[in-house]
Amino acid sequence: MTPEETDFLFADHEDEATPVAEIRDFWDVLIVDDDPEIHSVTKLALSGVTFWEKGIRFHDAFSGKEAIEILSQPNSICVVLLDVVMETDDAGFHVVRLVREQLNNRFIRIILRTGQPGFAPEENVIREYDINDYKTKTELTRSKLVTSLMTAIRSFEQLQQLESHSASLASILEASKAILGHTDIQVFGEAVIHQLANILDVEAKGIMCGMIGDDKRILVIGGSEDYQQYVGSGLEQLDNGRIILQMQNAFDCLCHQRTDHDLTFILKTKSRSAAIYLELEARPNDAQLQFAELFLTNVSVGLDNIRLFNKLRDVAYKDPLTKLPNRSNFVEMIEKEYEPDHNEFIFAIVDIAQFSDINNGLGQEVGNLLLLAVMERLRVEFPEAKMLSRIGADVFALLLPNATFDDELFLDALLIPYAVGEHVLTVHFHVGLCEQQDFHKQGLETLKLAYIALNQAKMGKVTVGRYSADLEERMAWRLGIIRQLRQDFEHRKLEVWYQPQLNFHSLEVIGCEALLRWPSGNGNYISPAVFVPMAEDSGLIVDIGQWVLEQACEQQRLLAQRGFDISVAVNVSVPQFKVPNYAQSVKDTLEAYKIPSNKIELEVTESVVMDDISGVIETLKELKNYGVEVAIDDFGTGFSSLSYLQKLPLARLKIDRAFVKDIPDNDSGAIASLVISLGKSLGLKTIAEGVETQEQATVLKTLGCDEVQGFLYGKPMKSDELFDFLQNTKSESQ
Repeated sequence: MTPEETDFLFADHEDEATPVAEIRDFWDVLIVDDDPEIHSVTKLALSGVTFWEKGIRFHDAFSGKEAIEILSQPNSICVVLLDVVMETDDAGFHVVRLVREQLNNRFIRIILRTGQPGFAPEENVIREYDINDYKTKTELTRSKLVTSLMTAIRSFEQLQQLESHSASLASILEASKAILGHTDIQVFGEAVIHQLANILDVEAKGIMCGMIGDDKRILVIGGSEDYQQYVGSGLEQLDNGRIILQMQNAFDCLCHQRTDHDLTFILKTKSRSAAIYLELEARPNDAQLQFAELFLTNVSVGLDNIRLFNKLRDVAYKDPLTKLPNRSNFVEMIEKEYEPDHNEFIFAIVDIAQFSDINNGLGQEVGNLLLLAVMERLRVEFPEAKMLSRIGADVFALLLPNATFDDELFLDALLIPYAVGEHVLTVHFHVGLCEQQDFHKQGLETLKLAYIALNQAKMGKVTVGRYSADLEERMAWRLGIIRQLRQDFEHRKLEVWYQPQLNFHSLEVIGCEALLRWPSGNGNYISPAVFVPMAEDSGLIVDIGQWVLEQACEQQRLLAQRGFDISVAVNVSVPQFKVPNYAQSVKDTLEAYKIPSNKIELEVTESVVMDDISGVIETLKELKNYGVEVAIDDFGTGFSSLSYLQKLPLARLKIDRAFVKDIPDNDSGAIASLVISLGKSLGLKTIAEGVETQEQATVLKTLGCDEVQGFLYGKPMKSDELFDFLQNTKSESQ
């Protein structure tokens, strides 16, 4: 290098500055030039220079190739002082291309220097290459070199900050995604601690607390691994006075708390206040704290979302009255208990018998209080129970230890009367049981098995039903029968037959009973004892019963047209009586067919009467006022209360065939005699059914029975056969 070329470095060099304190941080600058003297004088010119309390640390490369090798390795170089002409005339330009395109380094700043000013126009170089400056070496006096270097370092620092900010923003977005997907508050709290620590570049060690309830108690709702054991506990339970103090201060003043050892952020959400405590080993910088603030905005949103989600989940999975899990929730929970090789638990469904009557008779408020009382009874009496849920309007479900479960003790605990408001109620229950070994993978299937057992309890005389495989087969058969019955009814395959009823003394036909018949399709008939209870349980009996009444009305109309002045008796079941305005529907039907009200008689069983005594009395009174007569069918076989019998607006008592069939050989007729005497005392006629022998008829007639029905006098017959029977009877009497 010529003396002229070296002079520029010292042109405005001042006296050496007073020594300063030791520099411990540096800006790394790479000098690339094939002239060693340029390296020396550049270092000399920049010696002692500092930018923002950081010195200059130099690195050397004496060719473009060597520069690329250095820059290809991990390094902290921020500025390159790059000679253009080295091993080739454009070696410097080649280095710039490789740095930007091959090494993909957008941050390092490059100052091109050339000793040949006419080699390339400055404007073209600046336009085509990503560089900070392009100067001839003679232009770069010390002050200009310092200025160019300072500008380049500032540019490098700004680019680094922009990249850091961009990365931080991306980190916030990722962190926000990581927390906003959670719906469990504990998992959410743990995720927040980890993501916030990542943004602040500190260890993930801390807790998240919320101020809950009117008493403003502070609870731990999430935390890092060291604090997981405290989740759900009050803040005061922590064995750390610093955390308690900082958290309490944050909640009291609703502002962040910051010390050299920790950070406490306060969050304000729509529903409650929350705070996050983080331990510190080093203080985060201002930029990190700003980004943390941005992240905390999303944390607040996440907390509100969890609260909203939990509200929606409560609507979907919790019973609003009892706050217990509902059917949907229970189905999900029971699936987790599927372990075919275990039989640890027994699944019990508890159904409150005749709950609708309590609800309707005493009011919905009393009904709700009863449900709460039953729930509390189950909780108190069976503290070992799991998954207590309300899965229906009057149905509870729970899991109990199978080894200690006892049917009778379970039921006895439930049957103790309930104090409900101003009432003390004796409540009956049906219970369905299913053992864990019979559970299915699908919760709905398991629920179905327990309901099969419950239906067994409802249909039979037992109160507790237990599921078994053969029980399911019987239920499948039963459902098949009901399905076929429904189909045949829709296709009008059912038939109504009629059995004559006679005056016992004159043997004059005074009426007939309409009897439902179901042909099986092979010339036989399915017994009413089989399908009628099924129709009642399924509710199909309501539609069938109405159809039978209509058929009876049509038959009565035809009888009247042919000159036979007799009535038609129609059986009525419990479900029919439960239909709102049943009496009015009967009146409407009779009026539609123009049938005199005294020509249709309704036969009700004792079970109908006792199901809802007060309601039945009102309905029967309405029917009597209209002119429809009512008979008690199968009298004496149920659990009738004689105190109510005199209140019922009845026309006759029907002696059940059970009290007739053994007369006179194995039965003296004592019970039949009692029924006949009772009828006379109440002013009611009596009719005996199932009379098949003359001996039976003689005894009953002697006892004073008024009317008779049975095979001895006439079997059930189709409509046309009935007309022939009546015609023949009329001819014989003449």
